[in-house]
Amino acid sequence: MTDTKIAYEDFEVGGTIEFGPRAVLAEEMIDFATQYDPQPMHLDQAAGEASLLGGLAASGLFTASIFMRMMCDGYLLNSTSQGSPGLDYVNFRRPLMAGDTVRGRTTVLAKRESTSRPGLGFVSVKHELFNQNDELVCEMANTGMFLMRGGGAPA
Repeated sequence: MTDTKIAYEDFEVGGTIEFGPRAVLAEEMIDFATQYDPQPMHLDQAAGEASLLGGLAASGLFTASIFMRMMCDGYLLNSTSQGSPGLDYVNFRRPLMAGDTVRGRTTVLAKRESTSRPGLGFVSVKHELFNQNDELVCEMANTGMFLMRGGGAPA
């Protein structure tokens, strides 16, 4: 099963995975904001233009959510991912605006085999989300857990 999926061994320090593009629609931004972050700049074009953001801008949590979906579609759903214990950081560098088209990049920073769970490895990564002008919109870092092929070496 793991032989056809991206496994721990496939990640190389310094290696990158590119994914996307994805168009961002005003309607989906507003739907998300209506439910989870109903601040005016996320709900209304005029309110967004009157804000520091300069237009209808996505909630940061919407930005993180579509970024996660892009990572899933780009590689995680075809991997041995076992999840992540959490995020090290999330930074929003510029607003995600209605009509933007974004793409993502994951860079492998480090990796190590688990000392307590044979067959499991930890992969530390930095994720970057860019808009159509190659401007950095969001960056995150985390450590993911991935199964090894063949169950890994005996402990």
